[in-house]
Amino acid sequence: MAIHPRAGQPAKAEDLTNIPQLMSDYYLISPDPSNVAQQVSFGTSGHRGCASDGAFNQDHILAISQAIAEYRKEQGYQGPLFLGKDTHALSESAFRTAIEVFAANGVSVFYQQDFGFTPTPVISHAILTYNAEHSDKADGVVITPSHNPPRDGGFKYNPPNGGPADTNVTKIIQDRANALLAADLAGVKRLAYPQAIQCAEIKAYDYITPYVDDLKNVVDVKAIRDAKIKIGVDTLGGSGVAYWPVIAKTYGLDIEVVNDRIDPTFSFMSLDKDGKIRMDCSSPYAMSGLIQYKDHFDIAVGNDPDYDRHGIVTKSAGLMNPNHYLAVAIEYLFSHRPNWSKTAAVGKTLVSSSMIDKVAQKLNRKLCEVPVGFKWFVDGLYSGEFGFGGEESAGASFLRFDGSVWSTDKDGIILALLAAEILAVTGHDPAWHYQQLVESYGAPIYQRFEASANAEQKVVLKSLDPSLVEAKELAGEPIIAKLTQAPGNNADIGGLKVVTEHGWFAARPSGTEDIYKIYMESFKDKDHLDLIEKEAQQIVSAAFAKAGL
Repeated sequence: MAIHPRAGQPAKAEDLTNIPQLMSDYYLISPDPSNVAQQVSFGTSGHRGCASDGAFNQDHILAISQAIAEYRKEQGYQGPLFLGKDTHALSESAFRTAIEVFAANGVSVFYQQDFGFTPTPVISHAILTYNAEHSDKADGVVITPSHNPPRDGGFKYNPPNGGPADTNVTKIIQDRANALLAADLAGVKRLAYPQAIQCAEIKAYDYITPYVDDLKNVVDVKAIRDAKIKIGVDTLGGSGVAYWPVIAKTYGLDIEVVNDRIDPTFSFMSLDKDGKIRMDCSSPYAMSGLIQYKDHFDIAVGNDPDYDRHGIVTKSAGLMNPNHYLAVAIEYLFSHRPNWSKTAAVGKTLVSSSMIDKVAQKLNRKLCEVPVGFKWFVDGLYSGEFGFGGEESAGASFLRFDGSVWSTDKDGIILALLAAEILAVTGHDPAWHYQQLVESYGAPIYQRFEASANAEQKVVLKSLDPSLVEAKELAGEPIIAKLTQAPGNNADIGGLKVVTEHGWFAARPSGTEDIYKIYMESFKDKDHLDLIEKEAQQIVSAAFAKAGL
């Protein structure tokens, strides 16, 4: 993909979303239940879409909320539903719509007092801490499209294990919601918002204090304070804006927030690589506003709007590649958490860097490689089987000091604070530590590529049989594995991964666009990576041809 000429530059007026029009579309456009693009569809992180496209409208949220209310009743969950929202414009309207339905169904809902914002990991933490002390089973909803552009909305469900619901659960909710849409919402219970918000079951709640007070049990905040680490924070206009001042005050940390603006147009952002406003804290283009401060702080951090992702900026290297930081975080944590189980494994997605494999081998820890999606880490983190679970898109979580579960959803706050802990404890920032890994194992080059694919080709790729791949070599090396199931749990990866001694690629169809994505890595050089990319496309094209496409 070509880099947009204004990538990394401040947004202009013409780049901004028309928020009044977007909000009108949320209420005035009714989705067509017969149009697949306008149906409820739970991907790896819930239902997402834009109101102006008929993909995220009031009808969707009415139907999804009713489906969730019915599901939790069928499951016997009688505890509170912890409800959070991020700072996207559509999140506010979806929040109010959800309250109308949950109140009418008698669901006990906890929302942030003063109608503030709540990060995704805080909802997970709240569910887990409640369920550790009660038997009536709490669950949660987070209203967020994560780092997506300002025009998008998102709605995801977290069951009592605190993590993203798996496909068995989301299919039940999705199918019921679509049936309600097809029935013109007959069966949806609803109470007008002014009455709904006054119901005894709908309660204002302080999410901030219990989460912040508990941070000392997962991150060494004392070491950060004692080392006088100066931390810079760009909230990227996200849901954690109220958390950083409380963290600083509670633990005496030197934290300076360089941007705390909340603006549904996100007009303060720099444009991403494609020229869109996207709050991707792993993108050097979107993060250019914070990168310019790298010499002002010992560590600078940013998070996406729902705070489940992290961006780490160091003096020595600027913004770290997410794969690089994951490898460093894993090496540090498993070397500095003596109370973790000796059998706790390293969890990674199969499109994450193989540097993680080498670190796990060095640590003599089991590596569990799973398909894309954080839901695959939930059970392992919940049970303590995984000490760490992370994915290449800058999302991760890890256990408390005592080896028990902290969150089963991605937590950008603890990963940001961990970078400061690493510097405080070792005297070197995470980028320095990555260079030590490079000296030991080489410097892998990682890249992602997108190519066109029609609906039929996407179906073939998603359910590919390894026998359709006839190639014996990749980029001059013998192929040692052709994977359509993840080695860590034998789950279908929804695509193909081909591995050699010094490189690999993985191809997966997009769930929302007519493209497939190729992730690739070389432990040799750029020429080797280019050859992997070329031959990966040839291998996929040959598989399409063998399938008659």
